[in-house]
Amino acid sequence: MEPEVSVRKIVLRGRKVVGGVAEGEALVTRERISGWGGIDPRSGTVIETRHELRGKSFKGKVLVFPGAKGSSGWSSQFHVARLAGAAPLAMVFNEMTTKIALGAVVTHAPAVTELDRDPLEVIETGDWVKVDGDNGVVEVTKKS
Repeated sequence: MEPEVSVRKIVLRGRKVVGGVAEGEALVTRERISGWGGIDPRSGTVIETRHELRGKSFKGKVLVFPGAKGSSGWSSQFHVARLAGAAPLAMVFNEMTTKIALGAVVTHAPAVTELDRDPLEVIETGDWVKVDGDNGVVEVTKKS
């Protein structure tokens, strides 16, 4: 007899920032991310000295984070990351600002904010996340 596999799905509803649908493994941080000087856009790696994700890349991941910090370098750095093929697949974040909105737009990655539950409380690194930017829906399949 096959062992029963329990798959736990959680659905969050929020507001569209950028449309489209993408899914992948989550990379979660409770710290804000700085675009200028905080990331290496060629590899998608967080390089900020004291950041909890230092040395980790968001390339090909669903980036879940509170929001942006720092200067307006966010959009240029994330635009370069997209051109280098190193941008996140999608973004889920708490605080909407003009710098993060522009960063999400130039990344061309589906993005959702203002969710009905705090994504930082629900999503963990390694969970599988589907971001439907068109409908503002984030589906989370918990890692086993």
